[in-house]
Amino acid sequence: MAKITYRPIGVIHSPFHNLEEMPIQPTGEASAPGCIEIFNEFSEGIKDLEGFSHLILIYHLHQAAKPRLRVTPFLDSEPHGVFATRAPVRPNPIGLSVVRLDSIEGLILNIHNLDILDGTPLLDIKPYIPEFDHPENARTGWLEKARGKVRQQRSDDRFK
Repeated sequence: MAKITYRPIGVIHSPFHNLEEMPIQPTGEASAPGCIEIFNEFSEGIKDLEGFSHLILIYHLHQAAKPRLRVTPFLDSEPHGVFATRAPVRPNPIGLSVVRLDSIEGLILNIHNLDILDGTPLLDIKPYIPEFDHPENARTGWLEKARGKVRQQRSDDRFK
C-alpha cells in the first residue's frame, strides 16, 4: 500500500497547553474560544467561509500517545474498541471537532467551542451543513447511558 502524507494548512491556537483538564468535546462547559492561523499558501481556500456559522475541523493529534485498540473512554468505566470511541490514541491520530466560527480577520479564523490542544496542526476545514451532517434517528451505542454527562467531563491522563 502507498504511503499517505498530509501537510497542515494551518495551526490551531487555544488556551489548552496540556492534555489534562481540557474538555473532551466542543460542547463541554470547559470549551473555550481560540483561533486558527491559516498558512498563506492556503489563503484562497477560505474565500466564502464567513457565511457559515460552524466548521468541521480535521486535525492531527500531535500529542497523542501510542495507539491502542481497546480503551476505557472518559464517559464509561468499561473498555471499548477504539473505533467505538473518540479517544485520541488511534492508529491514525486524526481529530475532528465542530466549532462555531465567530469572525475572519485576514488569515485568522476566530472560533468558539474549542476542545483542542494549543499548537495542533490543522489538516482540513469543512463547513458544517445541518442537512448533510445531522442525520435523523442516529443511534449512539454504548454512549446512550452517558447522555448528558459530556458537558462536565474533562480530560485526564488516561491516554498518555
